[in-house]
Amino acid sequence: MFRFSNILTLGAGLAFCAPAGFVRAQAPVAREVANAQAQISAVAFKSHVQYLADDRLQGRQAGTPGYQLAVDYVSGQLRKLGVQPAGDRGRFTQHVRLRRAFTEPGATLSGAGGSFTTGQDVVFYPNPDQPQVSVTAPLVFAGFGISAPELGYDDYAGLDARGKMVVVTRADPRFLAGSEKLYATDLLTILQAAAQHGAVGVLLAAPKPAAQLPNLSKGLVSVLGPDGRVAVSRSYVAGSVQVVGSVSAETLQRLFAGAALDTTRTLAALRRGQPASQPLTGQVTATLRSRYQDVDSYNVVGKIPGSDARLREEYVVHSAHLDHIGITAPVQGDSINNGAHDNATGVASVLEIAKAYASLKQKPKRSVLLVFMTGEELGLLGSAYFARFPPVPRAAIVADINTDMPTIIAPLLSVVPLGAENSSLETVVASAASSLGLTVEADPEPAQHRFIRSDQYSFVTQGVPAVHVKYGNRTPDGKNNLSEQVQQWRATYYHKPQDDINGTFDFAAGRKYAQLNFLIGYQVAQDPARPTWKPGNFFGRRFGGGQ
Repeated sequence: MFRFSNILTLGAGLAFCAPAGFVRAQAPVAREVANAQAQISAVAFKSHVQYLADDRLQGRQAGTPGYQLAVDYVSGQLRKLGVQPAGDRGRFTQHVRLRRAFTEPGATLSGAGGSFTTGQDVVFYPNPDQPQVSVTAPLVFAGFGISAPELGYDDYAGLDARGKMVVVTRADPRFLAGSEKLYATDLLTILQAAAQHGAVGVLLAAPKPAAQLPNLSKGLVSVLGPDGRVAVSRSYVAGSVQVVGSVSAETLQRLFAGAALDTTRTLAALRRGQPASQPLTGQVTATLRSRYQDVDSYNVVGKIPGSDARLREEYVVHSAHLDHIGITAPVQGDSINNGAHDNATGVASVLEIAKAYASLKQKPKRSVLLVFMTGEELGLLGSAYFARFPPVPRAAIVADINTDMPTIIAPLLSVVPLGAENSSLETVVASAASSLGLTVEADPEPAQHRFIRSDQYSFVTQGVPAVHVKYGNRTPDGKNNLSEQVQQWRATYYHKPQDDINGTFDFAAGRKYAQLNFLIGYQVAQDPARPTWKPGNFFGRRFGGGQ
């Protein structure tokens, strides 16, 4: 499946395989890239992780003084390397205003034959843009809430949802799979579909009687735009939808009272992949108040200008999230979540990648952006804001190579390039991996949906091909069970205070991982052709204007 050619041997036993863009290049150019790759240091990698995972940074929660220390550190490192600032007004920082919204006590849902108990029958999501909301509207049932005619399925076909409170089930649409299901069932997609059809509210029904309603006591976080309105959110869309709530399976039964089809027949049809949307009888009134806590946080953005007079106006992004989850309840006497692996290692990778680019006398043809995101742990918020409001024209960003928790706990022998299969980046990754003696494997944990759970997905939704390289399964002893070891590591360390510098690390693997990502980015920056979505790819059709 993967092809590579033109191997050049460049001293000190280093085998360098020229990327596709080098097929007609001269050996001195390839030698300079190999020398740049060699600048990436395991010692420096460890030093970055040690600083970022220190207790002084208090777990780097977005918007806190500890996170600001991380911002200052990364900005200083880029400045030392001669990287140009590319944030707001000639600075390294891009301002990201975070709003944590809470639903105040006293929210109510009534009508449809009675009233409902908040916390037991219904839980309301806070509205981050309107502090007080009161909506009275007729009810309609819209199946899974999916409107995807391109997939041959549309719960809104023939349904008048304008001015209505839309009820949807969160049951599993088994007739969809893979990327299509991940996108179609995402809460934000459900809300966008409802807004596009003029709904004023959405009630999300639990699929089973035993299902717990979400605990929203810690609030939900959105990003405000330059105009002070909500610009990015995972649980709110601007427009007609004012109320979002989750209701129990028992509440769904009550809302169906008097409907033409009862829930048994309706849900059975949906399980067969047959839309079963219908008007419901009566109407409901929903009222809620929301309160807000606004804080300032920042993305850090640096630029290395390209060398080609035309292509330097296009950009390859190397990204990593800078935040972690801060201070939580103690675990074994420790409450600071240092985030050494998640994601100090990713930040260290991008800083070392910056060093490699900076050492090149002849920069690649395209420009390179080095972006360190806030709010990933809050729902990919900093990356979503950057991808929507980049400091360069959005159409000029050609690819994102994201780095999030590579989990460097053993020698790096193989990799899993999440998302590469969607675009021509697949070939680029194969070239870079081959040059470092790495094999490329399929995702060993497809059920984890890892491709949509990190910052690269924010770029994908803006039509930008992206890849996130994770560990593979190969091990030096031939057991090839690294995935099992990583799962055991996650059970003990992931999102816990134990993820600190005293844990298990293989910094030589970190060096190789950063070298790999550098070579991927360099190839894309050097190739005159932009990366393209594969024909018929779902993400390409949905976001990239493809067929």
